[in-house]
Amino acid sequence: MSSNTDYRKTYEVIWADMDPNRHLRHSVYNDYAAQTRVAMFQDFGLPIKEISEMSLGPILFREETKFFKEIGLSEQITVSCQVATMRKDGSRWTFLHQIFKQNGDKAAQIIVEGAWLNLEKRKLATPPKKLLDVIMQFPRTESFEWQNQ
Repeated sequence: MSSNTDYRKTYEVIWADMDPNRHLRHSVYNDYAAQTRVAMFQDFGLPIKEISEMSLGPILFREETKFFKEIGLSEQITVSCQVATMRKDGSRWTFLHQIFKQNGDKAAQIIVEGAWLNLEKRKLATPPKKLLDVIMQFPRTESFEWQNQ
């Protein structure tokens, strides 16, 4: 599931993920990062369905992707996930994802900044204790910082 320093999931690149240049389509990198975040919540005991039952959903303010290496069809990739910054109440956060090729080369880095949205009020929200307890267990970057309120 995870090492002491990050959470990782491995995927096989499928035909639908390819672009006309015969490599992974740019937006798919971000899709794999999002899937890894969802899987991390699941593996730490809080499935996304349960989060939505709390009338909460994650929203993104910024998503930045840097590309380093091409990824081809049927390649195995590993996507890591760590918390880079967070408010102490868990209301805002930044995740760092790195995507590695099977040979260990870093293919991309994705940084996402976001918060929790109350799905009924359509306003930013502070997560309840159960959600906060799970987030506090997530692996953090070596340079992790608490955000100011």
